[in-house]
Amino acid sequence: MSHAGHLLFYIALLPFVGALIPGLMIRAGRTASAMFTAVPTILALVMLMILAPAVLRGEVIQAEIEWLPQLGLSASFFLDGLGLLFAGMILGMGLLITLYARFYLSGEDPMGQFYTYLLLFQGAMLGIVISDNILLLLIFWELTSLSSFLLIGYWKHLPEGRQGARMALAVTGAGGLAMIGGMLILGNIAGSYNLTDILQAGEAIRASEWYLPALILILLGAFTKSAQFPFHFWLPHAMAAPTPVSAYLHSATMVKAGVFLMARMWPVLAGTDAWFYIVATTGLVTMVLGALIALFKDDLKALLAFSTVSHLGLLTMLLGFGTEAAAVAAVFHIINHLTFKAALFMTAGIVDHETHTRDIKRLGGLRHLMPVTFVIGTVAALSMAGIPLFNGFLSKEMMLEEASHTDWFGSPYAVPVLATLGALLSVAYSLRFIAHVFLGPQRDDYPHKPHDPPFGMWAAPALLATLVVVIGVAPFLAEGVVTAAANAVTGSDLHPHLKIWHGVTPALWMSVIAVAGGALLLLMHRPLDRAWIAAPRPEAKAIFDRLVAGLVALSRAITEATHNGAISRYLAIFTVTSVALGYIAFSGGGLSEPTRGMLPAPAVIVVGWVMLLVATVSVVGMHHHRFRALVLIGIIGLAISAGFVYLSAPDLALTQISVETVTIMLLLLALHFLPKTTPRESPIGLKLRDGLIALTAGGGVGALAYAFLVRDIETISDYHVANSYEGGGGTNVVNVILVDFRGYDTYGEIIVLGIAGFLIYALMHALLNGPAARRLKNTDYDQDRSRDRHPLMMVVVTRVLMPIAIVVGIYIFLRGHNQPGGGFVAGLVVAIALLMQYMASGFAWTQERKRIEYHTLIGIGVVIAGLTGAGAWLAGQPFLTSAYTYVHLPPIEEFELATAMLFDLGVFMTVLGAVMLMLYSLSRIARYAGETVNPDPMDYDPGAAAAARDLED
Repeated sequence: MSHAGHLLFYIALLPFVGALIPGLMIRAGRTASAMFTAVPTILALVMLMILAPAVLRGEVIQAEIEWLPQLGLSASFFLDGLGLLFAGMILGMGLLITLYARFYLSGEDPMGQFYTYLLLFQGAMLGIVISDNILLLLIFWELTSLSSFLLIGYWKHLPEGRQGARMALAVTGAGGLAMIGGMLILGNIAGSYNLTDILQAGEAIRASEWYLPALILILLGAFTKSAQFPFHFWLPHAMAAPTPVSAYLHSATMVKAGVFLMARMWPVLAGTDAWFYIVATTGLVTMVLGALIALFKDDLKALLAFSTVSHLGLLTMLLGFGTEAAAVAAVFHIINHLTFKAALFMTAGIVDHETHTRDIKRLGGLRHLMPVTFVIGTVAALSMAGIPLFNGFLSKEMMLEEASHTDWFGSPYAVPVLATLGALLSVAYSLRFIAHVFLGPQRDDYPHKPHDPPFGMWAAPALLATLVVVIGVAPFLAEGVVTAAANAVTGSDLHPHLKIWHGVTPALWMSVIAVAGGALLLLMHRPLDRAWIAAPRPEAKAIFDRLVAGLVALSRAITEATHNGAISRYLAIFTVTSVALGYIAFSGGGLSEPTRGMLPAPAVIVVGWVMLLVATVSVVGMHHHRFRALVLIGIIGLAISAGFVYLSAPDLALTQISVETVTIMLLLLALHFLPKTTPRESPIGLKLRDGLIALTAGGGVGALAYAFLVRDIETISDYHVANSYEGGGGTNVVNVILVDFRGYDTYGEIIVLGIAGFLIYALMHALLNGPAARRLKNTDYDQDRSRDRHPLMMVVVTRVLMPIAIVVGIYIFLRGHNQPGGGFVAGLVVAIALLMQYMASGFAWTQERKRIEYHTLIGIGVVIAGLTGAGAWLAGQPFLTSAYTYVHLPPIEEFELATAMLFDLGVFMTVLGAVMLMLYSLSRIARYAGETVNPDPMDYDPGAAAAARDLED
């Protein structure tokens, strides 16, 4: 990887690494927290500037680390002109917001938490704009939704903040799910998940029958993120967030993620009628509707929020036109909108901070009390209105020029008229921001006496306002960035010239109409406002709330209908669904003709199969007698073990018989606390239903097995057989698969087993400390259950068998790599030996002689297995790659040493600990309920037992 590629990786990583610091540095003070938030942003910005000259020359910086190349998964980044533009905006604005927030947030706000969320969001946005792998882009896309949720709901004490965060997450998250489908379709068409490859496959994608579904799904993601109609309603409600969040997320970065996506996919998706009519129409409607609503909003941030919706619609419309000139205008307006809208949001925050209100009707005359804020806000608002000598005027003129010669369904007037109307409304609400907040007489009823804030609060918006003027009077300064970004969007070699005067054109007259009309609307605002309030109109938020309420009611109805607490119903639904899906897959074709004949079945095997069948049917018939059913289940398990032996699968036979023994023992203990017979039988109809489902499922599995058995198929078993010794150092293929080829699966399984042991322990702990504990106390243990609870013969036999069983367990453990056995079976064998001690000598007697906690045993086992796997990294090998060697120590014969033995040791300890923890947990119930224990293993004293009970009571 090149030096530039390394820098690109560092840029992507720095915000996430930096997010660990502010929460710690807040202990050193608010200024220290802000400084250490700015450091990773500054470093990333400096690195970006180092790469900028090459990108502006037309080069593309790439970096890639492969992860799972077979699945198209890699950490791939690339930086072109469009990525440079957005990365610069994200980092530059992040730096300004860090400064602004330091002075805006109060001492009661958890500033360290705020800066942590801010850097997480910054990293997610950076990931979107520089990702080269669409799967990685999707991860960053969803991460922006999650981090913005945290930022919008930062003021947790405000109900509107929590609601706005939930609404933003629901809308953008749903759009993100749709976008995942669209992106996967694009990757499938292009044959690659790398964006650089997809961007070269534009013709193939547009010609594909899957183009329209992919387009719609991707646009759903872009439209929801950029608040396009009809998804525009979430953005204004997100304004309950602190103003630094609004200035960063909702004017400069997050809401532009959708615009970025459309610009990024422009070479692939643009150029068709579907693109034009969907994107351009949506943008045009959003631009006009957002501007209209903004004009009548009295909350400063609500006005700016809907104006943001309108300008995002303008950008969407320009990209929807599909022309290179429109793409240039869109790129230029992205820059301009960043400068004036972020400055306006910060200005609104300053006004709110100083006057304690954002209600425009309670403001006015602030130019006398807040002259610096007045200048900043006026400059930014005039740019938003599109007044000459400010940068907003330049991109607005370019937009009107493109709109003036765009036909819509054969009409040459629809787009120009509506675009002019949108610009007119933009002028009106921009002038209202100036006139109704800063102009007019000074009032004496402000909620708080206002004045200009400290330099730290107005420095960031002042810098942005300066850029508004500089770009407005010298647009050539932005030509380099605009050219590089526009060329990245269009895939062309454009050389746009940005200038103030374009001559007397239709766009100029449209602009004059917009300015004059906007000023007239401002003069007529009061009567128009009354009419707007009185006019009936749909409320998007109300519609959304009703939709959510309907979905919640529907889900509740489905849940209550299907989740009635009966496990039989859950199993029936799951089994029927599985059988149906299996049938669909099985009947989908592609099944070849049988290539193998039936083998003769020996008489002994037929007899064994009949016995297995009889035992299985008997379980169904005798299920209401718990002990009989358990004995029959044990017989079935033993018969299956014998089948494994017959089919030359000794490892499976050992595992089956060990698991069967342990399971039966634990079930005996568990069933001890359940009724001896079934309290209530199911109705005959339910039995018939369940029987039919069971027979269908069993028949389906049998049919699938038969279909495989009578056909020659390719499997990976030949690979395992051929590479077991060479690759894993063992001749027992099954064990090598478990500890090497599929070691990660085994590692996950022992973790799950350990969690199951902990879960049973936790459940028993909750049971013995909850309402059920009272019922256990009332359990009748006064009856003499046995005159010899610990028979002498059983005690003696288990004492003799204990060391033998441990030796057998060790033997099975040591031979597992080359002969049937291994850590799992060995753990079960030793667990059986310990279980027999508990059964023979009693729980208390055995527990007193325990030398290690079972929780600890599970933890040590998992850690040993994990460290063994991680040790492979030291040799530059993948996780859990085995290493082995052969050692000769005279007079001992040559033997093998393999790291797989350590992994197997972890498996052994985890299995043993989990099984014994389950036993311990179940045994606690009996002891809690008052069952007595003998002081010695072979003594029984009813009088002593009764005295012990009286003492406990």
